Amino acid sequence: MIEGTRQGDRGRDALRVVVVGAGVTGLLAAIRCVLAGHRVVLLDRGPIPHPGSTSFDQHRALRALVAGDAAATSRAAPLHRRWRELDSLLRDHLPGARLYRRVGVLTALPPGEVASAAATAEATGLPIRIADPAGYPHIGFPAGSALVLEPHAGVLLADRILAAAARWLRHHPLADLRPGREVVGVLPDSGRVLLAGGPAESGDAVLVTAGPWSAALVGLPVTLHCQTMVYLRPPAELAHSWAVTPVAGGIGAGGQAWLLPPVAGTLLKISTDAVRREVPTLSDPGDQAGWAARVLSAGVVSEVDRYGVVAVRHCHYATAAGGDTGFVRVGPAVWARPASGGDGFRTAPQAVDAVVDEFAGRAAGAVAMAP
Repeated sequence: MIEGTRQGDRGRDALRVVVVGAGVTGLLAAIRCVLAGHRVVLLDRGPIPHPGSTSFDQHRALRALVAGDAAATSRAAPLHRRWRELDSLLRDHLPGARLYRRVGVLTALPPGEVASAAATAEATGLPIRIADPAGYPHIGFPAGSALVLEPHAGVLLADRILAAAARWLRHHPLADLRPGREVVGVLPDSGRVLLAGGPAESGDAVLVTAGPWSAALVGLPVTLHCQTMVYLRPPAELAHSWAVTPVAGGIGAGGQAWLLPPVAGTLLKISTDAVRREVPTLSDPGDQAGWAARVLSAGVVSEVDRYGVVAVRHCHYATAAGGDTGFVRVGPAVWARPASGGDGFRTAPQAVDAVVDEFAGRAAGAVAMAP
């Protein structure tokens, strides 16, 4: 939900919340907090939004279907509604732009898995339909694969969402955005946030949302990954075809690749899990041309030599044990979310709702017990 608490409750239950990191999780957490009547201090080592954050990209996919896993699909299905709500809230701060484009998501599956996907969709009430690969000759599909289309899924315009969220917060009296504040440590027991060259910050609640940097700040065990993405400009004669193309996954010669189409002025983005690698540190990946060549040779789009390579990006992100994308409580009033990257972006509203409800509930309980 994006509504705040009742006006009469705001003074009674209001907290001072310090948010560390202004990627999508930090920005949405700050919004959710001020809508609930809390005062928020949002810190980031760079500008807000920060072009160097793992959240900052042209677009991210939003889908719900996990073939064969009804529980995961049910958890993801409400994300469509939450992102529509956020789109309505934020779009006035980025005039003329819808931030969630429901272009659909195609998933290529072996024919034997289509029945499982259909059963998952039926069990969860998720609309899907079977698509014909021949309708998308510009995409490379694994030989003999079948296509499932999730029509209500689509694309989140990521960098525009970050910009709109930051503008929304700058206009809210309960939000205090502080760019250029490097956090060097968070003390879980006291909730003190240590700043480079400056006094510490503290709050009634601290949310560490610094993506792959969160682990070092609070000592959480995470796995670091590096992914290479290639941004293409399609040939002019294919512009119309790409304009009506959904997001696609499970594609390429090995079925490990995915693409996000050129939506609302963005570029075509392609990558493959074959180039996703675990890394020990947040360092330069090395051999950048080699990684990009592997993406281009993965068979993601047909006749890729006709496309112009505009940019190559090597992006770090973190995953927590068991693939958990929520917040972890690391102190009496300190929570951290190590998840980042595409899945972290997609699930950010759910993670934020859960943690804000948790600490707001604790605060209300403390007030109720006070003499």
